[in-house]
Amino acid sequence: MANITINTESAGGSLTARALREGFYAGIVSLGLFVLFVGLETTQNIRNELVLRQRWGLLLVFVLVAAVGRFLTVAYIRPWMAARKAAAAAKVRDAAEPESFFKRNFTAIAIVALIFYPVVMVLLFGVQGSLKWVDNFGIQILIYVMLAWGLNIVVGLAGLLDLGYVAFYAVGAYSYALLSQHFGFSFWVLLPLAGILAAFWGVILGFPVLRLKGDYLAIVTLAFGEIIRLVLINWTEVTRGTFGISSIPKASVFGIWSFDVGAANNFTKAFGLPMSSVYYKIFLFYLILALALLTAYVTIRLRRMPIGRAWEALREDEIACRSLGINTVTTKLTAFSIGAMFGGFAGSFFAVRQGFVSPESFVFLESAIILAIVVLGGMGSLVGIAVAAAVMIGGTELLREMQFLKQIFGPDFTPELYRMLIFGLAMVTVMVWKPRGFVGSREPTAFLKERKAVSGSFTKEGHG
Repeated sequence: MANITINTESAGGSLTARALREGFYAGIVSLGLFVLFVGLETTQNIRNELVLRQRWGLLLVFVLVAAVGRFLTVAYIRPWMAARKAAAAAKVRDAAEPESFFKRNFTAIAIVALIFYPVVMVLLFGVQGSLKWVDNFGIQILIYVMLAWGLNIVVGLAGLLDLGYVAFYAVGAYSYALLSQHFGFSFWVLLPLAGILAAFWGVILGFPVLRLKGDYLAIVTLAFGEIIRLVLINWTEVTRGTFGISSIPKASVFGIWSFDVGAANNFTKAFGLPMSSVYYKIFLFYLILALALLTAYVTIRLRRMPIGRAWEALREDEIACRSLGINTVTTKLTAFSIGAMFGGFAGSFFAVRQGFVSPESFVFLESAIILAIVVLGGMGSLVGIAVAAAVMIGGTELLREMQFLKQIFGPDFTPELYRMLIFGLAMVTVMVWKPRGFVGSREPTAFLKERKAVSGSFTKEGHG
C-alpha cells in the first residue's frame, strides 16, 4: 500500500513538473509570436509621421493566457478527459436505454424556438432594439447554416473537397441583382432561377474535375472560385467591377405586400404599423429560415435515396464504388449541381438582404469559413453543422458587444479586430477536443430492423 501511495505521489509530481515545463515553453513561444503583432503598434500622428507604440501589458496578457492555458491543459484537462473516456469505455450501456426527451425532440424544439425568436427579441428589446438581434445574429447565422448545409452535400456526403463554394454564392447574388434591375423580375421568380444558374455552373465545374480527388480537386475548385471573383471585378460593363451593384429591389410577401416606403401596398400601411425596417428584417428572417429548412429536408430525403447512398459510397472508396457499377460521373455531377443550387439560393437571398453586392463579399475567406463550419460540426451531420455555425458566426458577432474588454485591455482595444485570432484558437481547440466535429456519430441510411447511431470511433477523422 505504501508503494502504491509513493508511486501515485511521484506520478502526480512528475505530471505537475511536466505541466509547468510545457506552460513555460508555451509562454516563450507565444512571446516570440506576439511580440511584433501585439507588443508593438505602428500609428501615424497628426504630421503623418510613423509612431511606434509599446503595448507590453497587452502582450503580457497574451503570454499569461498561453502559459496558464497550457499548464491547465496538461495538469488537469487532459487527465480528466482520459479518466472520463476510460469510464465511458468501461461502462456497459443498456441497448434499450431510452433517450432523454430533449435529445429525442431536439430538432422540433430548435425549430419552434427559431419560429418564436423574432417575437421574443421584440418583446425583450423593443421594436427598434430587436433589429440587431434579428438581423446580425438570426439572419446572419441562418445564411451560413444554409451555405454549410449546401456544401455538406459536396464535402460531407460525396467526399469532394470544394474550396470554391463561394463562387456559387456569388452567382446567385449577381443573378438576382442583374436580372431584377434590368428585367424587373420579382424575387419569387428569380429565387429558383438563381438556383438553376448556380447549379449549371456547378455542372460546369464538375466536368473538368471528374478524374481529380484530394488536394488536386481542392486546388481546381479554389481556382474556380478565384476566376469567378476576378470576372466580377473586371467585367465592369455588366457587374460594375469593384463599385458593385446597389439599389437592388426588395423582396415582397408573394407580391401582395411590398416593403418599399412609397408603395401603395406597403406592409406597414396595410396593417397600421409604424414605419420601421424591423418588419422587413423579420420577414427576411422567416424567409431564410424556410430556405434553410428546405435545404435540410431535401438533404435528408436525398441521403435516403439511391443517389444519397451513391454519394456515401463515393466518399468511402471511389474504386469500390465503380466496382459496384455506380456511375461516378453522374454521382459527382449531381453532388456539385445540387450543392451549388443551394448556394445560389443563399446568394439571391444575400442580395435581397443587403441591397448591394460587390466582389469583396465573395472572397476565399468566405469559402474557408463555410468549410470550417462543415468540418467543425461533423461532416454529414446537419445538427452539428447548425451548432457550429451558431457558435462560430454568433461568437464573432458577440465580440462586437463585449465593450467591457476595453476596461481590461485599454480604451484603444477593439474586440472585433481580434475575432479571427479567437476564431482560429477556437478551431484548434475544437479539433483537439472533438477531432470528428461536434457530432461525431451518424445514423446509417441503410439498416436492419432498427436504426442505430454509428459511433465516431468507426469513422475516419473529419468524416463525421
